[in-house]
Amino acid sequence: MRATTRPLNKGVLGRSWDELTRRTSIALKLEAVKGPQGPRPLYEFNSPSAISSCILMSDATIGGSSVANLDLESPSSTSSHAYARFHGSISTALPSDKPTIQRTGYAAFRTPNQHPTLLGRSYWDIDPYTYLAMRIKSDGRAYFINVQTDGIEPSDLHQHRLFASQPGKWETILVRWNDFVRTNFGFVVEPQTELLRQKVKTVGIGLTDRKEGPFEMCIERIWATNDVGEGDTIVDKNRAMSEAPSVEGQLRTRKGEKIHW
Repeated sequence: MRATTRPLNKGVLGRSWDELTRRTSIALKLEAVKGPQGPRPLYEFNSPSAISSCILMSDATIGGSSVANLDLESPSSTSSHAYARFHGSISTALPSDKPTIQRTGYAAFRTPNQHPTLLGRSYWDIDPYTYLAMRIKSDGRAYFINVQTDGIEPSDLHQHRLFASQPGKWETILVRWNDFVRTNFGFVVEPQTELLRQKVKTVGIGLTDRKEGPFEMCIERIWATNDVGEGDTIVDKNRAMSEAPSVEGQLRTRKGEKIHW
């Protein structure tokens, strides 16, 4: 089912009240001293407005032939919750009418920009949490998780490979916030700086392996957490570096050196 309904966003007063309520709850529970009392939801892909608010991207914007879609899927026998299906087809064909375009073959989506409140622009403060968590069902291709913060350089992204341990099945993936790598336009930035944990703006998923053919990634929700549940997959950076296959489209330094996961 293709979501076409326009998002029904809360007004500035509603968003301000929600943010004030959240901050008050943190103060009353002494979470700044004791730590958070539970996970923090970041985004749920459970409604037409949640899907249509997301930003969808592909090389089609520069004349490429890749196709990307983000659809809302209803609960089913494999998932008790609604979810987003990110799917389409990757093509590395170059546009014949744009000789300056030398590289295509990518698709991505991200959560929407957060709206301002009377207390200032909204951000996700994930500083008290160890992990970024995602409930996904992957086809096993080499996807990346992309995190955007309110850093000095707006085009910076913090990225990490999204490793699925059970392709074709629903699973919960946990990635340590400290393991993300700062990049800019696909290149690793040196010197590295820590992710600005108090001001996370968006989270998304991208596919840049440049392997032609169909793709499908399903995602139910994204949250920040300190809890590891039974059956959850923690992406171990050292193990990933030794086990991940070499694929075209891996992150590189500006000197051409590959970043291995």
